[in-house]
Amino acid sequence: MTVVEIRPRFRRNVSLSVDEVLANIGNALEQPDVNVKGVIVDHHVILKIPAKEQHYWSPQLSLTIEEGEENVTLIRGLFGPRPSVWMLFTFLYSVIGAICLFVAITGFSQLSLGIPAPVLWVLPIGAGLAIFLYFSAKTGERLGRDEMIRLKNFMNQALVVKNSIRA
Repeated sequence: MTVVEIRPRFRRNVSLSVDEVLANIGNALEQPDVNVKGVIVDHHVILKIPAKEQHYWSPQLSLTIEEGEENVTLIRGLFGPRPSVWMLFTFLYSVIGAICLFVAITGFSQLSLGIPAPVLWVLPIGAGLAIFLYFSAKTGERLGRDEMIRLKNFMNQALVVKNSIRA
């Protein structure tokens, strides 16, 4: 996790059974001094920062626990924003894309007919907005980096990493 990337993923093989992994994480979440909240559903775990400490850019860690080969359990992790933040960025990118598509079709049709198309100036503005959104997301990732490390450290402590095998 030295490079900030959009929705970083990781894989880890652990020499514990699926039930032991889920039990370890569940027990760690029940400790009174824990600074992480979480939900376990089947073989899926979602770890979050407590609500009173969250800010807009607070990440969450989604873990999928799968049976591997040779008595090894595979843990797939995905860091990401809360679903509401992810949906907002997806919506904004979609709106910008739809507007730019409509403007491009209209503007280039006008140009092909020999009509002036000043509406095409919207395209660089749309590109600028998309770039602005991208850098906003990168800034948010940097602001949530300490919390990402906190979530991963919690997971590592719950799983007793000395028993793990790097994938």
